[in-house]
Amino acid sequence: MGKPGATGLTRIIHAARYSMQGFKAGYKHEAAIRQELLLGIVLTILAFPVSDSVVELILLIVMPWLTFTVEILNSAIEAVVDRFGDEYHELSGRAKDLGSAAVFVMLCLTGFTWLAILVA
Repeated sequence: MGKPGATGLTRIIHAARYSMQGFKAGYKHEAAIRQELLLGIVLTILAFPVSDSVVELILLIVMPWLTFTVEILNSAIEAVVDRFGDEYHELSGRAKDLGSAAVFVMLCLTGFTWLAILVA
């Protein structure tokens, strides 16, 4: 049995409010989120004159925003791990390293996508 709560439109409104709180917290507390948000905005603007097709446009826009999304998830992992204290634990370090690795993979894929389209 699920936990009781809002349903229908009320649930959607609450979910949107929580999402906005997450964006605000990320922007306020995480430099990487601010940097990748700026990168997403700049690359989205640049995607229009650079792309030669709809598929290229979609790839050039989607990749930096997927990177931004993975950074949000990485920041969430770091916040949860940091909540439990400053003492080192192997699993905490592994969780943070894995989140960081996911962001790195997305940054590489975004760079590769942009490079491939610019060179082709």
